[in-house]
Amino acid sequence: MVLNHPWCRVRQDKIELPNGKVIDDYFVSIKPEIALILPITSNQEIVFVRQYRHAVADFFIELPAGHFDPTQESAEIAAIRELQEETGYLAQQVKKVTVFYDKPSKDTNRIHLFLAENVIKIGEQNLDITEEIEVILIPVAEVLDKIYQGEISVSGTIAALFLGLPLVS
Repeated sequence: MVLNHPWCRVRQDKIELPNGKVIDDYFVSIKPEIALILPITSNQEIVFVRQYRHAVADFFIELPAGHFDPTQESAEIAAIRELQEETGYLAQQVKKVTVFYDKPSKDTNRIHLFLAENVIKIGEQNLDITEEIEVILIPVAEVLDKIYQGEISVSGTIAALFLGLPLVS
């Protein structure tokens, strides 16, 4: 481990490529599992969050998501929890869509995607001290245009939309 901080863990590996070349400074980010949810209201609106991302100094429209510890809670419970905390919406039923990787060349985590239809607003957000999140409802019919216009540009959110929307009842 070259960096072992609660918010960032990095290990340095020594690997041998198939051609015999050795790379002794291959860095791997050890990241937690992610629960990502595609929440849709009965009015066919998707519940998005808009938040600032410091690494690129900009605001992004994303689906609700968050990290979790699989020894403490299931991916499904984490997805439902993140939706409620970030948006105040409740998913009464969720359907697991798939598990995928964002960047397996450098990161260790998996993204667990769930679909929730007929989500309902039951309260206010319950944000962490580090979060400042605006809730945005976007009609399903407008989402593809927003991706092509660059308004929705986060890879995990785009993948989740393309994977989850065909499964909507």
